[in-house]
Amino acid sequence: MLIVACACRQQRGTPLTAVPDSFVVALETSRGRVDVMAHKDWAPNGVGRFYDLINANHFDGARFFRVRQGYIAQFGLSGDPKIDKEWPGRTIDDDPVKHSNTRGTISFASGGPGTRTVQLFVNLSDNPKLDALDGGFAPIAQIVSGMPAIDSLYAGYGESAPKSGPQPGQEGPRQDSIVAKGNAYLEQGWPKLDFITTARVTQQWPQAGAPSRP
Repeated sequence: MLIVACACRQQRGTPLTAVPDSFVVALETSRGRVDVMAHKDWAPNGVGRFYDLINANHFDGARFFRVRQGYIAQFGLSGDPKIDKEWPGRTIDDDPVKHSNTRGTISFASGGPGTRTVQLFVNLSDNPKLDALDGGFAPIAQIVSGMPAIDSLYAGYGESAPKSGPQPGQEGPRQDSIVAKGNAYLEQGWPKLDFITTARVTQQWPQAGAPSRP
């Protein structure tokens, strides 16, 4: 199934700050700490957006709102409607797929070419079909520790609801409703969803002020 993210093609986003060649992000989650290493050479546009979002504390409080066991865990909507409503038109250019969607890699979700904004997913298994599906989903990072925490994310709500739904507790939440109503919507109908408490850069190469590598 297509990994859909709500987005519109209106303008291209560029990083707000200089982006390191690589960096580690500590995700403190409701299931424990997860360390993620981003690689700019894998997908420079995606990594630039990820770096900006981390520095803006965008993921603090974000839910893993779509978890399919053995497939993916999707996140990235902040849960604050004032923030999420600002993002649909702020797309980034696509990156070619340079690394496969192997277990533990993280890629941006999309609704088709040129629609990546803020939503990402963790591959819970090797998903090579995503390397080419709908133009390909380019991994930006790899989980380097804490994968058991990701494997334990609550997956009981299943797939996202169709437009006619959802039935809370029986189907997953709708993305457009998350954007419109935020975490209040999720807490009311999907209280068991796991979440990110904080996401912070803990290491980066080169260090701030150091020359870039050739």
